[in-house]
Amino acid sequence: MDTVSNGGFLQFSAGGILSPLPGDLARDYGPCDYDIRNNLNAQYVYQPPLKFKNRSLGFALNGWQVSGTVFWHSGIPFSVLSTPYSANGNGIVNGSGPEFASVVPGVPLYEHHPIPGVTQPGTVQWLNPDAFVSTVDPSTGACLGGDSPRNCQFGNLGRNALRGPNFTWSDFYLSKWFPLTEQVKLRFDTQFFNVFNHPNFGLPSMVLAGIPGKPSTQTGFGALTYTTSPPTGLLGVGLGGDSTPRMVAFQLRLEF
Repeated sequence: MDTVSNGGFLQFSAGGILSPLPGDLARDYGPCDYDIRNNLNAQYVYQPPLKFKNRSLGFALNGWQVSGTVFWHSGIPFSVLSTPYSANGNGIVNGSGPEFASVVPGVPLYEHHPIPGVTQPGTVQWLNPDAFVSTVDPSTGACLGGDSPRNCQFGNLGRNALRGPNFTWSDFYLSKWFPLTEQVKLRFDTQFFNVFNHPNFGLPSMVLAGIPGKPSTQTGFGALTYTTSPPTGLLGVGLGGDSTPRMVAFQLRLEF
C-alpha cells in the first residue's frame, strides 16, 4: 500500500495521481501499482524410466524427456478516472491532474461481453461502463448536472481500486537424446512457447469514465486493447521482440 509508487518517477509510476486537495493525501492511499497478490512459478522435468537393451528399440524409445514452466499471477491494479473538465476552456476540477470517478452502487464493476456502442472492434471488454460515473460530462465538458458546488464533487473511487486480467503462461519442451558413441550424443528439442496459445492482455487503455446510459460518452471505456510480454520467449522478451501467440521451435545440438 502506498500513495504513489516509486516516487512517481520510475516504472509503475503511471498510477501516481496527486490529489488537488491540500492535506487530502489519504485519497491516494491504495495498493501499489505493482501489487500482485497471488503469484505462482513452477518448473517440472520428467524422464520416463525406460531402458531398452535392444539396439533398435533403445534408439527409438530411450532418452526421452519432457519439461516445462508455468507462470500465473493475479492482475495488477489500476484506477478509473473522471473526464477532465474543459467547459469554457477552464480546468477547475482537474487543475492539478486527473481525479477519480465515482462508483454506481449495486452495479457489477466488471463486464466481459461486448457492449454495443462501447466496445470497439478488435478489443475485449473488461469493465462495466455503467458501473462508473464521471464528475464531468464528456459531452459538455462541464460538471454533470451543471456547474455547482453540489455537482462538481470529486469521485468516491479510490486509487488502484480495480484489477486487470490474470496472467497465465506455460512453456513445454520435448527432448530426445540419440547416442552416437559412448561419449557423444545428439539432442533434439521441440520447444512450445505459450503451449496453450493463451492470450494475456494488459490493462485497459481507456479509463476515463463516462455517463451511465449514454454510450456516446463511454466509447472504448474499460476495454483491453493490447497483449503483455511474457517472462520467457523465442524472439527476445527483454528487447520487445516477442509476442504472446504460441510459437514452436526446433533445436538440434551435439553433446560431448
